[in-house]
Parts: sequence; C-alpha cells; structure tokens
Amino acid sequence: MKRNLNRLLSSAGFAALLFAVAGCKCPMSGSCGASGPVVGPTTKDAQAALTPQQAFAELRDGNARFVAGKPRHRDNAADVKATASGQYPIAVVLSCLDSRQPIELVLDQGIGDIFSARVAGNVLNEDILGSMEFACKVSGAKVIAVIGHSNCGAIKGAVDQVDLGNLTGLLAKVKPAIDQVPDTGSPRTSKNLEFVDKVSEANVRLVMQQIRDRSPILKEMIDQGQIMLVGGMYDLETGKVQFYEK
Repeated sequence: MKRNLNRLLSSAGFAALLFAVAGCKCPMSGSCGASGPVVGPTTKDAQAALTPQQAFAELRDGNARFVAGKPRHRDNAADVKATASGQYPIAVVLSCLDSRQPIELVLDQGIGDIFSARVAGNVLNEDILGSMEFACKVSGAKVIAVIGHSNCGAIKGAVDQVDLGNLTGLLAKVKPAIDQVPDTGSPRTSKNLEFVDKVSEANVRLVMQQIRDRSPILKEMIDQGQIMLVGGMYDLETGKVQFYEK
C-alpha cells in the first residue's frame, strides 16, 4: 500500500486506497456491486496515508462528481456498522445552515468521511472553533474548509440589519465582512444579489482569518503543513463549489 501513496493525489488513487483497505479487488471495474463499486467510510489507514493536499483534492473531486451527477455508490447500512467503533474523517467543513447546501451530498462524502459544522451564515464561535481543534488535533482531519453559498439568507439579513431575537447577535458577526466590501455606489441591500454574494465571499475569508487568529493550535498545524485551511463558495444554481486557499 505504501508504494502506491504517490498515486493518491487523484481521486482514483484515493478510491483505490479505500478499496484496498476494504478488501475490494477492483475499485474501478464495478466488480464490487452490480450497480458499480461500493465505497466505504474513510478508514484509519486511509486517513493516516493522506496528505492535506490529497484530502483537499478529494473534496474538489467529490464536488465534481456531484455536479456531474456521478456520485459514488455507498451502502449506508454497512457504513453505520463500520463506523460504530471509530471515525477517521479527512476534513472538517464549516458551512451554512441553508437546507439547499447539504454539505456531505455536495462534496459526495459519506458516513464517517467528514466532520460537518453548520450554522446560519457559516460564522465562527468558540464552540465551532473548539470542534475544529478536536477534529484536527485529536481525530486527524487533514483539511478545514469554510464554505459559504450564493444568495445566502443569513447574509441578506445581515446587510439589511435584521433585528430578531438571538439571530441579531449571530448576524452581527457578519458586519466586518460587509465593511470589507468596497462601496461602488450600487445598493448595499439584500436586493442587490451581486453585493450579497460579495459579502458572502468576504465572510468566508474573514472566518478563515479568524480561525488562524483565534486558535493557536490550528494556526500551528496550518503553518507546519499538518493541515490545510481552504475556503469556498457554493453556487445554488449549479451545485459547484468554487474553492480557494487564500
């Protein structure tokens, strides 16, 4: 298995490793099932073998499969049993609460493959930051991904300064991102979807910086190349995630 680690940068290589660990002989031929090969959860060996760059490549490739309508075949019942005694996700993803952005489906990942943190506006707080530290430092995740999306209702509420119970404090976390978007003279309201999407991207980048600034543990792991920190924007119309590293 170790001799083949240099092949893992491709999604096929990663799939091959998963199948080798699971005991399937031919991961690309469809021999593991009548409707095509069945991919199981990330295993301890597969997680340990991955570099952060390879784990990130799998997230990108997973989204490409989702967009193409060619997700991997999975046996959820078997995956539940396989992960009951342990989990070895490749990434932790912070995404929006929005029901149109189910992140495991969007990235074509299954049970046991990613840690998923979801909150309106994909904002950061101490609980989520602590969860990321657990995911990476304790459980071995190789990537932190912050993924916003187009036409975000939370961002719209923030730019319109919505005041509604506990939501008010959450939306206030988006204000620094609003301030970072240059004033071009166009309306800075929720009706201007171009402005909303610019704020959404600025918010993702802001959260990425906050992760570095507020967690010495994660910053050290990022700086030492033990994990990657990436951002992305999910397009509600196409299903595509546009990733960026800075």
